[in-house]
Amino acid sequence: MTNHARLIPVSEPRDAEAAVLVLHGGASRQGDAMVSPTQLSVLRMIPIAKRLARSGRRRLAVYRLLNSTRGWNTTHTPVDDAHWAIDQLHEGRTQNLPIGLVGHSLGGRAAILAAGRAEVRSVVALNPWVYPTDGDLDLTGRRVLIAHGTDDRIAVPARSESAARNVARTADVSYVRVEGGKHAMLRRHRTFDGLAADFTATTLLEGARPSGLLRRVLESDAPLEV
Repeated sequence: MTNHARLIPVSEPRDAEAAVLVLHGGASRQGDAMVSPTQLSVLRMIPIAKRLARSGRRRLAVYRLLNSTRGWNTTHTPVDDAHWAIDQLHEGRTQNLPIGLVGHSLGGRAAILAAGRAEVRSVVALNPWVYPTDGDLDLTGRRVLIAHGTDDRIAVPARSESAARNVARTADVSYVRVEGGKHAMLRRHRTFDGLAADFTATTLLEGARPSGLLRRVLESDAPLEV
């Protein structure tokens, strides 16, 4: 049986001005293990998706993507699922709307690697599991935020900093070190959630103005520790 990716609507306002796609992480399993809606890597993105919907004040259409299979393999990756989901948004109610990608762990990597799509304007990668060379792509015109917990022992922060420097050759990139944050984002979750939601709303919506922590992040020319 072939597994299929699925889109889950979180918020679909009638007059949405932009769309957001939320990408989960998750380790690989033997074979083509299906993604369960109840696995922890999926569940941890629900509060972020809801926060995104609130931050947009009914101006953002928000969707969660359930990947076709768990983890990352050589034949079909979360990037393929992200492209499929972007196609679905472009062909559906949110066609012609700018798109923001928000991903965690391998979902953060998928968000960066899928950001070359013309529809994508904004990218947030939370504790992304990346290789430094993942940043070797042209993301001209995109706004990118990478937030990484300093105590992450699964996705190496040094790798995401290297990737951020590479992405910054073409895109507008902000990098945040979240003090004490671990991979699951349970500790300092309000910081991770808030940055993702505020950055996405600010970069996608006309007239949105940054404030508080996000304003500090956007005004900093160097990685910011919070």
